[in-house]
Amino acid sequence: MTREKPMTKPILAVTFLVSLMIATPAAAQDAGTATKQTLSSAYTGKVYSPYAHRSFPERPLWGDSHLHTSLSMDAGLFGNRLPPREAYRFARGEEVVSSTGQAVRLSRPLDWLVIADHSDGMGMVGDIASGNPQLLAYEQGARWHKGLEEGGDAAVQASLDLITTFSQGKMNPEMVALYSPGSKLYKNLWERVVAEAEKFNDPGRFTALIGFEWTSLIKGNNMHRVVIMRDGPVRARQVVPFTMTAPQGSPDPRDLWKYLTDYEAKTGGEVLAIPHNGNLSNGIMFPLEAQWNGKKLDKTYVTQRDKWEPLYEATQIKGDGEAHPYLSPDDEFADYETWAIGNLDVSAAKTNDMLAGEYAREALKRGLAIEAELGTNPYKFGIIGATDSHTSLATAEEDNFFGKHSGYEPKPERMNHPFMQTESGTITGWQMVASGLAAVWARENTRESIFDAMQRKEVYGTTGPRMVVRMFGGWEFTEQDMNSRMPAVVGYEKGTPMGGDLRVMPKDAKAPNFMVYALRDPIGANLDRIQIVKGWIDSNGKTHEKVYDVAWSGNRTVGVNGKLPAVGNTVDVANANWTNSIGASELATVWADPEFNPKQKAFYYARVIEIPTPRWTTYDAFRFGIELPKDVPTSTQERAYTSPIWYTPKS
Repeated sequence: MTREKPMTKPILAVTFLVSLMIATPAAAQDAGTATKQTLSSAYTGKVYSPYAHRSFPERPLWGDSHLHTSLSMDAGLFGNRLPPREAYRFARGEEVVSSTGQAVRLSRPLDWLVIADHSDGMGMVGDIASGNPQLLAYEQGARWHKGLEEGGDAAVQASLDLITTFSQGKMNPEMVALYSPGSKLYKNLWERVVAEAEKFNDPGRFTALIGFEWTSLIKGNNMHRVVIMRDGPVRARQVVPFTMTAPQGSPDPRDLWKYLTDYEAKTGGEVLAIPHNGNLSNGIMFPLEAQWNGKKLDKTYVTQRDKWEPLYEATQIKGDGEAHPYLSPDDEFADYETWAIGNLDVSAAKTNDMLAGEYAREALKRGLAIEAELGTNPYKFGIIGATDSHTSLATAEEDNFFGKHSGYEPKPERMNHPFMQTESGTITGWQMVASGLAAVWARENTRESIFDAMQRKEVYGTTGPRMVVRMFGGWEFTEQDMNSRMPAVVGYEKGTPMGGDLRVMPKDAKAPNFMVYALRDPIGANLDRIQIVKGWIDSNGKTHEKVYDVAWSGNRTVGVNGKLPAVGNTVDVANANWTNSIGASELATVWADPEFNPKQKAFYYARVIEIPTPRWTTYDAFRFGIELPKDVPTSTQERAYTSPIWYTPKS
């Protein structure tokens, strides 16, 4: 493939591809002029304008499905003083002042946002910080108030103390009850949360989805879910969030699903849940045979999880969760921003036998095995990214990263300071990840349309850049289909978009093929390559995976070792800069599975990788004039993950 010149104009939709390059699985070449048949599918002749009467999404809507404000206990204790209204203002593009007094603004507004404050103890910390006598009467409340008053490291330690206390189930039950379902205070607070979302919801321009985070922890092992409602205030006010603390709440996902069932029955609305950070679950996020409590997976479990959890948050501040090098040793890109030290509060160290129950790719494979046994795939999820920022600031860009919480907003010492430290291990500040975002292929910017796209899994996640990615699976795509300049028209007509199931295999078909294309972030880096990740299950019930390089930039060729050479690296560490003199602005291909077995269930998803760019730590070193700590990465290769497309043999 010939090198592309850097783009100088923003591109709003992949359906308007300019100078689109086509790549075969082994090399790049020009596919030639579009055929009359291909062009006729783009222009039907019903009306002159080819853009009229469209019924499919034309551009991705960018958002953060997981953001915390000062209402979350841990966020407040870390020093976050920004309420939901500031989070909404920031997300829609306004400049705000952070909790540490720094002016901050996004490079571009987001299209939508979910404020997902922790349901347990929501609003408690604000009262602790203000010195509410009712809370200071409890030893825990007084201890945390003292830490907040002292500020700095004392406030950080108070927050870590709260996280550990909550993780181990040692919160004072009387104090927790004041901020739990059943109390008037809690109901009033939830109504204010709903009202704030409604105030900022502006259909067609900016969407504020209503949600919360159910923060299940089993001795520090993470099983958190973000709950998102399709509905507005009329339905949302009929309930209060579900918690993990008894007696009103439960740490068991089965009980969360019952809450979701009851919500829909009571309100007539719709709701879903998104798990995240399986990498901190110490093996219990994606069970293969039984839950953490020993209860065997059964048909109820798999059908309920499949129904209520259509997505998985695979990348965010606390590590990337797509793949792990131990599980995918042949994948040279698997070891990306890996957090594998221990569980959420590092109260228990990680062991290799836990990893298979933690990562998205392995979960997708496990889902195939469970489906063979119980008839339903509980891990048939789409993939997104989110920040999980606790600063009220949805910052996922490397050059604009405000950290996990307010104690780690930009300052010279944040890289070297322990983020979490116990006898089981240490997570240092530089290990925070500037990630991620969710891209939703929605027809319009409304709660209903965005939610519906999530339900059908027509979404993808990135580690921060806003690259445009589309993937369709079918049986009869050709390279000529890419030359219509409106490939989505052909994609929907002849195939299935990301998140869906391949249509029934035609009698004369030999293998499925996939039309995938990517356009770089208009203000970001060029693209290195597109890969297709395949997972399948054989006749013996064993699962497998393979990563294929299907399109790439430059004149590289696959070596005798089966690997594509690295794209190169233009990062100027001293000046925290890079150039787009390598890579491609656009990549695209139609790729057929060369090892397809029609008798084997399989899934396919695309991974798009950028050329190297400076990591946030490199920007810190440049802006603060400090040395990078030893072994800290200076560059990163940001990426996007599409939702999979599944193949099921004809019965």
